[in-house]
Amino acid sequence: MADIARLIEVFEPEAEALGFELVRVKLTGSGLERTLQVMAEDPENGQLIVAQCAKLSRAISARIDALEEEGEELVKGAYHLEVSSPGIDRPLTRAKDYVNWAGHEARINLAEKVHGHRKLHGELVGIEGETVTIADKTSGEVAVPLSTIHSAQLVLTNRLIAATQPLDMSGVDDIEESNEEEEAQS
Repeated sequence: MADIARLIEVFEPEAEALGFELVRVKLTGSGLERTLQVMAEDPENGQLIVAQCAKLSRAISARIDALEEEGEELVKGAYHLEVSSPGIDRPLTRAKDYVNWAGHEARINLAEKVHGHRKLHGELVGIEGETVTIADKTSGEVAVPLSTIHSAQLVLTNRLIAATQPLDMSGVDDIEESNEEEEAQS
């Protein structure tokens, strides 16, 4: 398995050099069906357009290639690199996400039981220090340490849609699907 902390350490400067912030780095799948997902955003609008995703993808790929030439293998074996915007129902991965999205509905999955809960769902109250509070629909307000959160994500609601800048779809019509074999022969 890949060292996610090391991947973040390598990718974060690439994102920052382009004016972006990393939201999440995640490796999913198994065998030949693995995907290295890099989610980033432009702090101005909380999203990336297709051209920005492509630019970051090229920067990350070049950095991975350079490190591999130096003998460091960041991810063992084959994988697909996917660079994307976090989307409207974005994951909550940083302390500032709990501040920025307070008042919106979220789902939180905990790595271990806290106050008898593993899963919480309700309105995000916010974060104070290292403690996230959510108004769980069944248990009321529950405060959990940020470090115990395995995953958290906003829930797509009309209120969230209204609060989110319209997605910029620039460049979507210009995307061309290509076969990796065709690219290798070019």
